[in-house]
Amino acid sequence: MSTVKRVYTFGNKQAEGNGKMRELLGGKGANLAEMNLVGIPVPPGFTITTEVCTEYYEKGRDAVVEMIRPEVEKAIKGIEKQTGMTFGSDTMPLLVSVRSGARASMPGMMDTILNLGLNDTAVKALAKRTGNDRFAWDSYRRFVQMYGDVVLGMKPQSKEDEDPFEVIIDEMKKERGVRLDTELSTDDLRELVVKFKAAVKERTGADFPTNPWEQLWGAIMAVFQSWMNERAILYRKLNNIPAEWGTAVNVQAMVFGNMGDRSATGVAFTRDAATGENIFNGEYLINAQGEDVVAGIRTPQQITLEGSRRWAAAQGVSEEERKAKYPSLEEAMPAAYKELFDIQEHLERYFTDMQDLEFTIQDGKLWMLQTRNGKRTGAAMLKIAMDMLAEGLIDEKTAVLRCEPAKLDELLHPVFDATAMKNAKVLTKGLPASPGAATGEVVFFAEDAAKWNRDGRKVILVRIETSPEDLSGMNAAEGILTARGGMTSHAAVVARGMGKCCVSGAGELIIDYKARTIRIGDTLIREGDWISLNGSTGEVYLGQVATKAAELNDDFTKLLGLAKKYSVMRVRANADTPGDARTAFSFGAEGIGLCRTEHMFFENTRIKAMREMILADDEAGRRVALAKLLPMQRGDFEALFEVMNGYPVTVRLLDPPLHEFVPQDEKGQREMAAEMNVSYDKIKARVDALHEVNPMLGHRGCRLGNTYPEITEMQARAIIEAAMNVEKRGIPVKVEIMVPLVGNHKELRYQRDIIEHVAEEVFAERNDKMEYMVGTMIEIPRAAVTADQIAEVADFFSFGTNDLTQMTLGFSRDDIGKFLPVYLDKGLIKADPFQTLDQNGVGQLVKTGVFKGRDVKPQLKCGICGEHGGDPASVEFCHFAGLNYVSCSPFRVPIAWLAAAHAALK
Repeated sequence: MSTVKRVYTFGNKQAEGNGKMRELLGGKGANLAEMNLVGIPVPPGFTITTEVCTEYYEKGRDAVVEMIRPEVEKAIKGIEKQTGMTFGSDTMPLLVSVRSGARASMPGMMDTILNLGLNDTAVKALAKRTGNDRFAWDSYRRFVQMYGDVVLGMKPQSKEDEDPFEVIIDEMKKERGVRLDTELSTDDLRELVVKFKAAVKERTGADFPTNPWEQLWGAIMAVFQSWMNERAILYRKLNNIPAEWGTAVNVQAMVFGNMGDRSATGVAFTRDAATGENIFNGEYLINAQGEDVVAGIRTPQQITLEGSRRWAAAQGVSEEERKAKYPSLEEAMPAAYKELFDIQEHLERYFTDMQDLEFTIQDGKLWMLQTRNGKRTGAAMLKIAMDMLAEGLIDEKTAVLRCEPAKLDELLHPVFDATAMKNAKVLTKGLPASPGAATGEVVFFAEDAAKWNRDGRKVILVRIETSPEDLSGMNAAEGILTARGGMTSHAAVVARGMGKCCVSGAGELIIDYKARTIRIGDTLIREGDWISLNGSTGEVYLGQVATKAAELNDDFTKLLGLAKKYSVMRVRANADTPGDARTAFSFGAEGIGLCRTEHMFFENTRIKAMREMILADDEAGRRVALAKLLPMQRGDFEALFEVMNGYPVTVRLLDPPLHEFVPQDEKGQREMAAEMNVSYDKIKARVDALHEVNPMLGHRGCRLGNTYPEITEMQARAIIEAAMNVEKRGIPVKVEIMVPLVGNHKELRYQRDIIEHVAEEVFAERNDKMEYMVGTMIEIPRAAVTADQIAEVADFFSFGTNDLTQMTLGFSRDDIGKFLPVYLDKGLIKADPFQTLDQNGVGQLVKTGVFKGRDVKPQLKCGICGEHGGDPASVEFCHFAGLNYVSCSPFRVPIAWLAAAHAALK
């Protein structure tokens, strides 16, 4: 007999688990246990652990059923004892729900079954016990439909397929002349059950299971199976959730929100998940089950009176109509609302975070079905953290850790330009489900959205309502627009989690999937037409609306200050122009970690001088051209040094191969010949001479400076003179000259000698001196493993992780896209190595370089300047590798600061 515990029970204010057991019980199971322990009314049940999910995939269905059967049977008896009902009884049948629950929230990605235990006998007993025939048969038809979809494989497999159950319902509604499911009679529901079962028999060749235990095992295994469904896999990839975590399964006694007008179900948030405003909010429906609220088939009502009035004002609904048709829960069921309000306050204080709640009111009795830390937008994340810090609910360190580095990116996204908005035509208005601005081409299906996105098109995914199957399209889209659904609909919740702009519940939209059109009044919009969404107001505009950069608020400044306070590692920016430098400085960069001097050569007035240098027949000719470039470079450096005002600036000497500065096609070569007043044959001959089979491993980096020392001389003089000019104006300068692509210490020594010789010349000419550093970019594996020799010559190391990744893995940055998706799908690599640092390979070279370099020079300054410097996981690695700083693009500087603080606080 196994001694491993695989099932944990809860109920009646007792629980075998607790909130700290998320890894074993999943988030839902751990919080259900914790709610019991703090006295919250929760239907009794049990949780099958995440470890069983792993065993399911290792050992198979039958082995797992036998393994957990004794514990599950015992747990069911526990529910029976607490409810006074019996699983499989003909007179007092116990019905249960079966839900998933991973340790990380994955809303809607896995499967759920409600009303399990119903059959032709149990439905009559349920009707008799409740005195409500319609409720009983409505619950039964829902169960058959849900179980058929989830367990028996009736769910459509593609956009061309129709849900057989929905087809049957739609046909019946047309026959009866009704619009909503709730308008169907009890006899209609009985007929639906018969037709649903017939559809199951026709599709699967087997009868719908009537034995409750058979139903239960089928449902439990289906939930485990859904851990590996397509949408769950995609969601995990998008949110970096490991596949090996698995999901728990939660089985609970059913409570019914569809039992009549004294029953309801809803979803609530202790604070606004879109804006972070400290206001209790949510949606509910009377006489409904949970899926009705998020599906948007019926217009959901607001929980609070204030929220209801705000909603009515936004929708243009009068106060009289609102009270009559859409009263708040606060008005409709004041006692249940008061209890719910007190519980949400208690849970937020208890968990010290914004909570996402699910609840059911059964015949006036409130039951809590779930609490979890709520998904929120980047703006809400920031505001909630800073507000809770100010309220004393959390401390500074918790506030920093509460903010996800990657989600800061949302706050830096553009918003609509006020000038452009003056001419924008409002088509319709929905609910502001997830803030931001989005513009793109209309597309109706998820797979099309993903394809168009891959083709470089910006799209807006338009759906009547979204479902978890739409996840890939939602991820590819700039924004999401739905005709149905409220602020807690699937589209709203998932969009907020993704940081996508979303407008939901735009009821004026008439969407025709077959014709691929939207009609709004007299306006017809076809697939491929452009629309724009304002996720902060809910407005939908015709055509493209121009955007502008977001404006950051005081909360952002406070968080950035806290991140800097707790970070050990510092953050610089990769910037080549004064504009980039100013942006980086405004985002808190403490210097420039990479200034790519070659980017300064591509402007029209400079490219000609650069090409003259490349075309020169000898050193004398090159020096004439370089003399033209010198004042241009010097001016650029002066502007950068002034902006950074004493923060270090790392200037990389010329790195790319010379062929990048000349055209490769005949047309371009002839234009260049005419512009430079030389023959086409000379241009062609020089371009041919520059051709290399593998230029990224060819004549570039320090190899250029070592074969053409005059290039290094010009750049060194421009840098030193610029620094001295700026210092003379009273502005401090810290300049670091970086030699690229060094593979051995002799290359660096040769370049350093040139730089020092030029510096001494400038010092002698000006009868003055200044401090400067000379270091190198470690981007060749040999440089990392011989770092002790290179450190004898270098003042600093900067790891160029882009090239170091390329050379270490043998992956071409330009060609990896051909096989990367396959490698990711097959698990051959975990992430794109050019986005997230390969810690086991490239990372070990970085550690080796740091260790060997500091063995020679203990105070050697080390950083990275590849784009990995803005990736949170890579930043964390750099912290533990002992780097002094990371450098990244200006707009990723805040992300890097927060990631560095997270690493220091862990």
